[in-house]
Amino acid sequence: MLWPLPGRGRIRGGVHPPEHKELTAALPIEEAPLPRRVILPLSQHVGAPARPVVKVGEEVRAGQVVAEAAEAPVSVPVHASIAGRVAAIAPFPHPAGRELPAIVIEGNGEDRWVEEAPPRDPERLSPEEIRRLAKEAGLVGLGGAAFPTHIKLSPPSTKPIDTVILNGCECEPYLTCDHRLMLEETEAILDGLVAIMKAVGAARAWVAVEDNKPDAIARLREAVRGKEGVAVAVLPSRYPQGAEKQLIAALTGRQVPSGGLPMDVGVLVQNVGTAAALSAAIRRGRPLVQRVITVTGRGVRRPRNLRVRLGTPVRDLIEFCGGFAEAPARVVLGGPMMGVAVADLGVPVIKGTSGILVLTEEELPAVRNVACIRCGRCVRACPMGLLPLYLGRAAEHRRWDEAEAYHALDCIECGSCSYVCPGERPLVQYIRQAKTEILARRAKGKKG
Repeated sequence: MLWPLPGRGRIRGGVHPPEHKELTAALPIEEAPLPRRVILPLSQHVGAPARPVVKVGEEVRAGQVVAEAAEAPVSVPVHASIAGRVAAIAPFPHPAGRELPAIVIEGNGEDRWVEEAPPRDPERLSPEEIRRLAKEAGLVGLGGAAFPTHIKLSPPSTKPIDTVILNGCECEPYLTCDHRLMLEETEAILDGLVAIMKAVGAARAWVAVEDNKPDAIARLREAVRGKEGVAVAVLPSRYPQGAEKQLIAALTGRQVPSGGLPMDVGVLVQNVGTAAALSAAIRRGRPLVQRVITVTGRGVRRPRNLRVRLGTPVRDLIEFCGGFAEAPARVVLGGPMMGVAVADLGVPVIKGTSGILVLTEEELPAVRNVACIRCGRCVRACPMGLLPLYLGRAAEHRRWDEAEAYHALDCIECGSCSYVCPGERPLVQYIRQAKTEILARRAKGKKG
């Protein structure tokens, strides 16, 4: 099915960095070895951390709930990703850059699972049942934001959803895990899409893919043929095409208001990996204990797309990919534009980890941070229509009121401004700091 795109398929601003996807785009998904030990942080999602329901020394099976959702409105459970013994419940290094509470399981080498629930048909489930299964499975957005899926599937009655967008753009350089999922698990993705549409009552859905993935586009177009209300939208390859607000504008022409959410304009956006995980939760009763990631970069010997158990240490996966080709300049979790550099290779893969990039000096941009010459390139590149040069200056000098007046909280932290800056100023880091300070002051004001 083909529909016209009210938003004309284009985003405002953006950049086109080298893609480097050729390293892994043609490599099928492989199963990573069963880890000997996993570290499962209680914080793997937006919202309140899960609460442990197991004790040190307890034997567990894969798929077993080891931490239940907190009583707070936004939270999901955490499940054991391997069978074995609970070795510790204590703070451990987290991809966020600090130590956070986690459950450590020492594997017994046997891939024993809890008894699976009977298979269900998404089309026979009620919206309430779909949301319940999503929560029980610990599902979160697998595009990186890690927002609990059942919350997204529960818009208030005052904000009806008429359009679902399944995000397969994968606009970050290097990453190809979503690309491979669209090729290899097409039916599971569309099965999850049916459940998402039913949960929110949407009659229309787009599967959005950038034009640099022609094989995935052809596969999806063939698969959606005859499916009522579902179409494939082919978008120009441009970063950050896959950002939620930009994607909505490009496809529907609707603008999410400042401080607003997609449901404010009648749209729900989910990642293709999330849809596949929802299908597994419904059809097979499988909770979210594994995900597909891309291990890549010139610094690793054998780049790969891997299905890995959550909690697997980064070091183990790099070793499985042949180890370092040379001393790495940086190891990044996620993509190079919005990912997080890690200093400790013992940190685990969590629900929101989409990739492990092992980058060499040649692959890293220089950061000189010289004086701003007000060339305006950052303004033209900003997909949100902000003024990064003024935002960066305000944050650099700790003028938080000024940064807030320049709408710092509307920044999506895509890094386009830093990428185009001829002075190589770390603008996105400045703005991120400003957002943290503004939100902290707001929270303090509420408490006071």
